[in-house]
Amino acid sequence: MENMMEREGSNKESDFPNISAPKLIVGLGNPGNRYTGTRHNIGFAILDALARLHKVSFAFESKFNAEITTIPALASLEEKVTLMKPRTLMNLSGTAVETYMRFAQIESSQVLVLLDDVSLPLGKLRFKPGGSSGGQRGLESILTHCSSQRVPRLRFGIAPMEEEEFSRKSLNEFVLEPFLIDELPKVETSLQRAVEALEYLQKEGLDKTMNAYNS
Repeated sequence: MENMMEREGSNKESDFPNISAPKLIVGLGNPGNRYTGTRHNIGFAILDALARLHKVSFAFESKFNAEITTIPALASLEEKVTLMKPRTLMNLSGTAVETYMRFAQIESSQVLVLLDDVSLPLGKLRFKPGGSSGGQRGLESILTHCSSQRVPRLRFGIAPMEEEEFSRKSLNEFVLEPFLIDELPKVETSLQRAVEALEYLQKEGLDKTMNAYNS
């Protein structure tokens, strides 16, 4: 699976200082019911699970062209963390993110992007403080609009449990399909672990979170 998608650039974690809790968490996905539950929309699924934990709901905000909600910032009860699901297509996610960043006056290092990674085993989590897009066009759009690769991200593995499941299809076909029934228990377990990791990140920062959750 390693050759299915260009790996991220060779930026070392040591090239980036420890990053504290994010002020904006962006889940990547495509809007519309036809994409709900697909592998490519795992970023949306993580945010939905995080919102359920905090008992909050998303609402569309036209000025950002995104669904938005907030949760308490665990490091400071007086602050909030914004959760965003862009309503643009995946490949145009950067437009919504840049608009919000300008509005809230935050830096790229204060954004965390949640996305799928077909080259990681199903359910594997990998936090990184920055680097290239690795071929993921939604992340590429965000990096372009931020004019920086210093955008933290959490990659969620979506590779099939059976290698032959991928070999019969193109990459585009595969990522837009739903998970198989026998994959769902592992996906659900990893979704809950991702939510746990995001809560931990708010309290402990990115360095400790990478050590604890980059299994």
